[in-house]
Amino acid sequence: MTTMKQIVGAALVDSLGNPQNLLAARRTAPPEFAGMWEFPGGKIEPGEGPEEALHREVREELGITVCLGTELEGTTPDGWPLNRGAAMRVWLAEATEGTPEPLEDHDLLLWVDLAGPEILELPWIPADLPIVHALIAFTQH
Repeated sequence: MTTMKQIVGAALVDSLGNPQNLLAARRTAPPEFAGMWEFPGGKIEPGEGPEEALHREVREELGITVCLGTELEGTTPDGWPLNRGAAMRVWLAEATEGTPEPLEDHDLLLWVDLAGPEILELPWIPADLPIVHALIAFTQH
């Protein structure tokens, strides 16, 4: 049995208490995903816990400090399947320090309305799209 590579992602919203907008990040690489939108985040490094890794990734990619909220429960015990060997756990997050900037892996950031049509019109990385749908459903409860 092989172990799934664990990835963490941030559903960065304008407010954990009453989320209205989501920060989408447009990838620059690899070529098959360049120009597509995703949740900021990345791999868990050896010795890191998932939340610790997410704080580090958000600092590196966006230059901000965040407060983590609820985890969006994935469809498998490892989280949301990305491919045959990796799964991503996603937390809602709110910036507590700094203004998000596309510092690493992204060339554009965009705040999109969680209740509007634009969020689903963006070309999301295919594995992230089910997470977008789950986030919309979660925030419209």
